[in-house]
Amino acid sequence: MRCKRSQLKFLVPLCLILASSLAGAGINPDRYVEHVKYLASDELKGRGTGTPGLEKAAAYIAEQFRKAGLQPAGGKGYLQPFPVTTDARLGARNRLAVTEGGQVRQLKLNDDFIPFNFSASRTVSGQLVFAGYGITAPEYNYDDYAGIDVKDKIVILLRHEPQEFDENSVFAGKAYTQHAQLEAKGVNAKMHGARAVIFINDQPAHSGDSDSLDKFVKHVGPASPGIPFVQIKVGTVAEWLSKSGHDLRDIVESIDKDLKPQSFPLPADLRVELTVDVTRDVKTVHNVVGYLPGESDEYVVLGAHYDHLGLGEQFSMAPSMAGTPHPGADDNASGTAGLIELAQWFAQQPKQRRGMLFIAFAAEELGLLGSGYYVNNPRYPLEKAVAMINMDMIGRIREGKVYVGGAGTGTSFRQLLEEVRPRYSFTLDLSEQAGYGSSDHTSFTTKQIPILFFFSGLHADYHRPSDTWDKIESKETSKLLDLIAEVATRLATDDQRPQFVRVAPTHHAAGGTGGGSGYGPYFGSVPDFAEVPNGFRFADVREGSPAAKAGLKPGDILFEFAGKPIENLYDFTYALRQTKPGQQVTVKVRRGSQVFETTVLLESRK
Repeated sequence: MRCKRSQLKFLVPLCLILASSLAGAGINPDRYVEHVKYLASDELKGRGTGTPGLEKAAAYIAEQFRKAGLQPAGGKGYLQPFPVTTDARLGARNRLAVTEGGQVRQLKLNDDFIPFNFSASRTVSGQLVFAGYGITAPEYNYDDYAGIDVKDKIVILLRHEPQEFDENSVFAGKAYTQHAQLEAKGVNAKMHGARAVIFINDQPAHSGDSDSLDKFVKHVGPASPGIPFVQIKVGTVAEWLSKSGHDLRDIVESIDKDLKPQSFPLPADLRVELTVDVTRDVKTVHNVVGYLPGESDEYVVLGAHYDHLGLGEQFSMAPSMAGTPHPGADDNASGTAGLIELAQWFAQQPKQRRGMLFIAFAAEELGLLGSGYYVNNPRYPLEKAVAMINMDMIGRIREGKVYVGGAGTGTSFRQLLEEVRPRYSFTLDLSEQAGYGSSDHTSFTTKQIPILFFFSGLHADYHRPSDTWDKIESKETSKLLDLIAEVATRLATDDQRPQFVRVAPTHHAAGGTGGGSGYGPYFGSVPDFAEVPNGFRFADVREGSPAAKAGLKPGDILFEFAGKPIENLYDFTYALRQTKPGQQVTVKVRRGSQVFETTVLLESRK
């Protein structure tokens, strides 16, 4: 690249860097892959959130930042701590007693009943009501709660849904609908006033299930809808139904036949007292943050998440191999190793107009928790961030193709990428949109910071124990890191900083939860996956959406929707699904110390 004399003030550093890179002094593939080897090693056991392996990885990254000469971010050290709910455990007080005809029978934990890990912990008692599958599906003209009052009762629900595996079903037939999900059944029961839920398998009519209890899973499941949830052996409940003149097989077959609910209260002298004791472990994990100062207080963010699935007990694509380390070489030791190498490389270059902020995020796999925490607790003013570059799964480049998201989020991005592209052998597949829910750049998009997201694509080893370091294409990835270094350098040296552009999404391109695709009308919010008490928080509100038109803003916490209490994201998702496009709903939100009510006119998805 040739530099004009009039550009020397700001472009000499850029020219020197590019010349160095083009001369072969770019990212070293051998050094790069050594970082991947360590991060994906047996010693770190998959870097699961809240595990010693993740903390070893954090210490390793921090030491690499220190060796490179990066400053501890904000003078507070390289590690930024934040709390994460990790595991769930059964406490010592789980009890279930059945009173029938004045006689009390204690059921045995693990043998006769077991709580689900998303159950609320409390003691409840009450009369029993059988409510079929616990489904309210107006689109199928089906409602197990029609004509039955379950307020302050304990409801018994079947797993799954009617007419499963029936190709002629008005339900999904060979595939389950969203109504079959346990969390959907639980939220629906709560919204009908139930005190607790007892699940049973729907055998013998549906022969796919045996009369056995699911094991209590320690990893965190759905957010608790706020009432206890337990599973009881179907044989026990079948006896209760039989004594009241009902046969479980006949009930299931009758529902399957004509899709007419078969819900009814059990005798008043049959009552249950239930105590659920589930303890959730909250652990401290760390983002790793290092800073390379520039000549001004503006800066470019480079990021990658360094956590993975640990032993694969959650989110694994090979659930039969739970307990086996999922090394996560590509996801995302590849991006983290690239972050380390870029930090070391930039630290050796002349000081630039803008600084560089390097962040390795924790808890991305649990819902972008690390990046979400950072943007709400930044070490440097976010308004000084000119752009964010995210690297997630960059180690398995095939046929020279690299996916780049967010090309439309910055006013200068597309031109910049087109100018850089000819010097490299890659085919850059550019996407205007950033995408929501895909990786840590999402958190920065919600703060109106332009982003670029580099990604080499999914593969058969994704979220499996087979995602190992020896499959990383280190030479190709090092060349991609050279390209990223050039892009970052341009962002750090160009006269004008890119301005954020809110790319108008198609409704089907966004995630669920009322933002875009999925079942239900269009609302237009983007969820903040961090837990908040009594509600769920908007990370963003899409421009022109029903939520935006109603005056809702990022950071608002919604706690009531259409008269229904909203305690978490699952509550909101379910409540939204019960509405229709064109319907006006009243919502209540908290904004700081203020509480206000507004009306939202829901729209159709497009």
